[in-house]
This record gives sequence, C-alpha cells and structure tokens, in this order.
Amino acid sequence: MTDHQTETGTGNGTGDETTTGNGSGARGARWRLAGGYAAAAVLLFAVAPAVLSDFRLEQLARYLCFAMVAVGISLAWGRGGMLTLGQGLFFGLGGYAMAMHLKLADAGPGQLPDFMLLYGSTDQLPWWWEPFRSPVVAIAAVFLVPMAVAAVIGFLVFRRRVRGAYFAILSQALAAAFAILLIGQQATTGGTNGLTNFQGFFGFALNDPINRRTVYFVIAGTLLALMLLTRQLFLSRYGELLVAVRDSEERVRFLGYDPALVKLVAYVVSAGMAGLAGALFVPAVGIISPALIGIVPSIQFLIGAAIGGRASLVGAALGAIAVAWAQTTLSEEFPAAWTYFQAGLFIVVVAFLPGGLISLRQLLTRRRPTPLGAST
Repeated sequence: MTDHQTETGTGNGTGDETTTGNGSGARGARWRLAGGYAAAAVLLFAVAPAVLSDFRLEQLARYLCFAMVAVGISLAWGRGGMLTLGQGLFFGLGGYAMAMHLKLADAGPGQLPDFMLLYGSTDQLPWWWEPFRSPVVAIAAVFLVPMAVAAVIGFLVFRRRVRGAYFAILSQALAAAFAILLIGQQATTGGTNGLTNFQGFFGFALNDPINRRTVYFVIAGTLLALMLLTRQLFLSRYGELLVAVRDSEERVRFLGYDPALVKLVAYVVSAGMAGLAGALFVPAVGIISPALIGIVPSIQFLIGAAIGGRASLVGAALGAIAVAWAQTTLSEEFPAAWTYFQAGLFIVVVAFLPGGLISLRQLLTRRRPTPLGAST
C-alpha cells in the first residue's frame, strides 16, 4: 500500500473511511457511507424540523452555512496543508453578491436600495451594482467571484512557494482588508451596518415561515451535496496527489507534477464553497456585514474545523456546527468567558487530539483490550 493510500484509508483517523482491500470490504464501506448520509438526511429533513421551533431552525440553518465553509477548509487545510485563515473573504464575497441582488429586487426596477436613500449620498446606482439586478448574474457571481479572487491570490502566492505561517498571515490580512474596505464605503455597501432587511428571495417572501423553512431545506441539501462531492474528490486521483503535495511537495515536483497548480485547485474550490455558504447565509439570517467576514469569523471557521477534525468531512462539519452552537448558547450565559473557553478548547484539541474530536473513535478502538485467544 502506498503512502497516499494510507492517508485516505482507515488508518488516518479522519472518520471518512475507504477500503483498499477486497471487494466485500469496499461494498461494506459503501453501505456505511450510504447509511451515514441517510441518517444525516433523516436528522436534517425530518427530525430537526419536527422538534425545533422556527427560531431554532433558523439558527441551525446558520450553523449549516458555517459547516459548508468547514468542508472547504477540510479540503484546503486537512488534505492540502494550506492554513486558510481568510475564508471570511470568500464568505463575504458570496454573501454580498447575493445581498446586492436581494436589495435590488426589493427596491424594484430602476430604484435604489433603501439604505442608499437613507444615507442620501448618491442618487444613482453605482455601476458595479447594476449587473446584480439579474438573478443569473447574482447566482453566477456567488461562485465565480470568490473563485476568481482565490485564483488570482493562489496563482501569485503558490508560484512564489509561499506556504505555512506566511500563507496564513497573508490570507488573514486579505480578509481584514476586505472588511475595512466595506466599512469605508458606507454609501454603497452599508458600512458597519452591512446589508439587511431583505423582503424576498427569488420571488418568495421571507416573512412567510413556510418559505423560511424552504430556505433551511435548501441549505441542508446543499451541505450534504457538497460533502458527497468533496468526498469523491478526496478519493479521486487528484485527492491522492493533493495529499502527496502536502506531505512532500518537492518529491511531487520531481515526479513531473506542478504542486502550485494542485494546491491552486483545492484553494479555488474551497473559496467557491465559502462563497456559496455566504450566499445562503443571507436569506437564512437576513444580514451580511463586515463583522461577519473579517479576521474573527475567519478564525472561528478554522477553529470549528480543527476541533471536529480538519482531515475529516464529517468531523469538520460537526465541529463547525458544535462551535457555532456553543458560541450562541454559552455566550448568552457567559458573554465575557466564551472567548477564553473557545481558545482553551482549541489549544487542548490541537495539543492532545491533532486529528480533532472525530479521532477519539480511532483512539478508543486501538486501546480496546484484545480478547483472550485472539491472534495478534
């Protein structure tokens, strides 16, 4: 078995198991995968709407958007080794692209969004707002704008072989710069208040509880689809090559591959996932602002993936949901202590469980005593 097969096999502690052995083992892995997705679908589409109030279901929709970002982090960081501390940039690009369309749709043909009328600093729609009147352009921008920005950044960074802490700091600085830019353009972006008070979502009234539940179902289905597609990417030849670049970039270069291109693809795909998450976050929560896309949110995205298990799609997604839920719950009771608790939990997991909480199952399995008479 090669090193790359080991990384994607059952011994990596990720929870995303594949079997490289006989056909029965492969069939068993496929059945476990199907069972896991079926259970997740039942929980998200049947149990959660039945037991949660509308308010709590909207909170869960927000958590699921964060889980989408964590899936992209699992690809870029968990498999690609790129410490992405700036996913808030791509989350914000997708969120603002969707929010701009919704504000224009609410305003009506030829009209200005309400916040521009309130601030009174302009009587004409900025040229870069105009294309977002089209729903097709808005939907395309949700993916293409974050991916295009990531492609430019990645091309410049990876070609110069910038990695490790330098890449993390650079990506974080870009997220901070984007947030500052939005704050300084109050007349056209809403400033610190951001864009809010959306009335409709592609023709559906957002004040209707049924439509808001529909938004939740769209988010839940999108998350499951992204996890399935990313898992297939993990198991593909490209996924093995990405792991090889993470573990020994120079060796991959000597084999005739371009490590910069391999990393660029993962970085661009993760940016697209973050952009989609930001776009769906807007109708689910009803706001997008610089406070949701700067340095702190970017770090929180990373913390959730790390605590759950960055190399595992399931672990990263559950970690993001758990951290977001804990932040909402504990910050209400202990507003001053939540940040310290989050930092402490992150330190403990990184120090003692590098594979995240999802790796506890592997550790418990290894430490289980061997039955008497069993072969060693």
